Amino acid sequence: MNNKLIMNEGDTSSPQESANFDSKQSNEFDNPAAKGSKSRVFRITWIVTKWIGFLAFSFLFILAFLFYLIPFAQNLEPITFLPDTQMMLSQDSGENQPVNSDILQKNVEELRKNLAQKTPKNAYLIINTSENKFQLWNGNTQVRKGLCSTGSYTILKKGDDKKWIFKTPRGVFKIRGKTQSPVWVKPDWAFIEEGLPVPSPRHPSRYDNATLGDYSLSLGDGYMIHGTLYKRFLGMPVTHGCVRMGDEDLESVYKNMPLSSKVYIY
Repeated sequence: MNNKLIMNEGDTSSPQESANFDSKQSNEFDNPAAKGSKSRVFRITWIVTKWIGFLAFSFLFILAFLFYLIPFAQNLEPITFLPDTQMMLSQDSGENQPVNSDILQKNVEELRKNLAQKTPKNAYLIINTSENKFQLWNGNTQVRKGLCSTGSYTILKKGDDKKWIFKTPRGVFKIRGKTQSPVWVKPDWAFIEEGLPVPSPRHPSRYDNATLGDYSLSLGDGYMIHGTLYKRFLGMPVTHGCVRMGDEDLESVYKNMPLSSKVYIY
């Protein structure tokens, strides 16, 4: 019996083409590395695209928040649990509320009245320790103003148990004593500051009749208003706590300030 080659209808491929096709299919199924590489590239591309979209959305959201939501929130009325009366008071105290000129004028007059009641009728002295300036007043009339010197705020120590802070006290004081040609009794720190041994309490080296100038006015607790040998330092914080003045200013203060006159130091 003769062997015959039977071919299906429409199968016109040659044996060589069929062999190539079978070889290609075999390579695709036999090479999983190529297939995995394509899948990995696809996943990386998807992740990068997703993050780019997320960042773009976040950026647009921030822009919308800045340009739309903030102005909208500023126009919202605040939620409050205050009673109606307190709400009215809080609204009336706003900076943008119209001011009633009559009420404002009434408040100004009350402040002036209170100031007039608290202003001394006689002479008083105002000392500004920040600018080292003084003003001498007699009632509502300014008599004199000028430069002075106040505490330096330096610290002097001796051992572990002694320390001095040279500052001018602030507050309201009174003239407790007035002396012409005063003599300064030097305290211990005056010798320690100069590196000298501290003498006995009544030693002659403690008495100095030149440093305080021609006049002194006592404020209590060892603080005084007095003159100075170092006039070039007026206007500067260089003292040990007292208030120093020039000769003419000190004379005017001494002559215009009777005992019990008020001194305001701030």
